[in-house]
Amino acid sequence: MSVPIPPPTAAEAKACCAATYGSDVVALLLGDSYHPGGLALTRRLADRLDLRAGEIVLDVASGRGSTALMLATEYAVDVTGVDLSEANVARATDVAQAGGLADRIRFRVADAERLPVDAQSVDVVVCECAFCTFPDKPTAAAEFARVLRPGGRLGITDVTVNAERLPPELAGLGAWVACVADARPLDGYAALLSGAGLTVTHTERRDDAMVAMIDQIEARLTLVRMTARARAEALGVDFDRAPAVLLAAARAAIADHVLGYALLTAVKRQ
Repeated sequence: MSVPIPPPTAAEAKACCAATYGSDVVALLLGDSYHPGGLALTRRLADRLDLRAGEIVLDVASGRGSTALMLATEYAVDVTGVDLSEANVARATDVAQAGGLADRIRFRVADAERLPVDAQSVDVVVCECAFCTFPDKPTAAAEFARVLRPGGRLGITDVTVNAERLPPELAGLGAWVACVADARPLDGYAALLSGAGLTVTHTERRDDAMVAMIDQIEARLTLVRMTARARAEALGVDFDRAPAVLLAAARAAIADHVLGYALLTAVKRQ
């Protein structure tokens, strides 16, 4: 008889997510953009938010900075990215400086549940494929609302899940890091944001982005297995176990409408 694996503590989940998403193995499998839909979906989100030149944007869980860099260059906004991984912040800062964008983009190590930003100082907050991993979602939502000016906008893309039907393969710490174990249904995210003083203005299903990312990871795993297996295994990839199990379970869950992906925008109430 199998013994249920207890859920991770908040500290364990945060530490594991920071270590994982700051590692080279994630970049190896996901490329520069760590969320389903990549920069194409980020542009869709930016357009729904009606970003305007000169606005101040906060990118929460900014990863290696691909979203911040794109928003600053294509939409002429001023961006601060915050991420829990020191490695990600260091890499993103180097890229911004190399691109001559240090005057419009900055990155800081910070927890999304304690944002190092003044109240009512930001026009727009974006958070891509990360809200689902925050252990204390009400506090994170309240932080989004706190830093936004009245009328400021929030844009989220994230994993959605029907938790009651989630298969056992998609539970535990590994699935938490994979943005599944503590994800919510779309209306659950909307309720969290509403409770923080935000009004949801738009939602759309983007399950296609999740399927495309699984396809990408499987293709990269196949390529890496053939061309750089030793390097990948040195980075911690186990080709015979976790990736295949998680990806197969995720693909089946999407087909069964248990797992998906969505885009939401909201505005801070006046």
